[in-house]
Amino acid sequence: MRRVRYGATGGPLFLEEAPVPRPGPGELLVRCEAIGVTLPVVRKVTEAAEPVPLGGEIAGEVMAVGPGADRFRAGDRVTGLCFGHGYADYALLHIGMASPVPDTATAVDAVALVRSGLVALGALEAARPERGEAALVTAAASGVGHLAVQLARVRGAGRVVGAVSDPAKAGFVRSLGVDDVVTYGQEGWGEPVDYALDAVGGDMLSHALAALTAGGRLVAYSSGGGTIRAYDLLVGAKSVIGFQMARIAREEPELYERWRQELWRLFEEGALKPVVHGEFALEEAAEAHAAVESRVNRGKVVLHP
Repeated sequence: MRRVRYGATGGPLFLEEAPVPRPGPGELLVRCEAIGVTLPVVRKVTEAAEPVPLGGEIAGEVMAVGPGADRFRAGDRVTGLCFGHGYADYALLHIGMASPVPDTATAVDAVALVRSGLVALGALEAARPERGEAALVTAAASGVGHLAVQLARVRGAGRVVGAVSDPAKAGFVRSLGVDDVVTYGQEGWGEPVDYALDAVGGDMLSHALAALTAGGRLVAYSSGGGTIRAYDLLVGAKSVIGFQMARIAREEPELYERWRQELWRLFEEGALKPVVHGEFALEEAAEAHAAVESRVNRGKVVLHP
């Protein structure tokens, strides 16, 4: 089979031949039909001290089932987060991360919806939104952000503001139902919001915090780091909440599954519409990474073996 790998920090990415893996206890062998590209994985290539397997979201058909994974069978369509080599024709998926794909959805729908949607929904839940409140979503055109703005509306936000890196993305974000679009370099972001979901980190944390009304909540879920001054919290009685999807998957599997079911329900009802920026072949993985790293994408970037 083919898989994508890199030999040193910073790449380049290249295709290599590798044996088809065998599923171990609790594992499924999946023939990958779609692979989601995420910013954390892109950052691993450029920042990790040594090369790591390119994992991430996969969707496809179960080809073989390992011991103890018998709630699935060959021929099932599944999606989930792969922690090993996921940029490949075949990948191993642990059943704890596996979710059935309904007949109404394609594999591309699945990788555009499930993992990014779980992060968006989890970050939104962490903000404790109340009906009628105003919401701010940074990276609003991204794979996670474009779902977060839709979910905020579904959960009753009275006003949704989308923050983007480039004014050219404004039309796309407005098509998702946001009321106002702001850009990162813009002076002032209009009326304050009750809560903000930040996927950017760095200096954006301070900007998102400044956009909050007194008593507002900022949910930080970016891998980009950043620092906030305690005084900026005290002066407006604001709060910052950290959210990590891996902790929910590991420690609260019932909640994780409930969120997955909610995402599929909203998808099937037409209330949540994942958007795909582009589909790339495995040999075009470098181009897919470039689209995410440069933040030109509008929606999800997908590898399509």
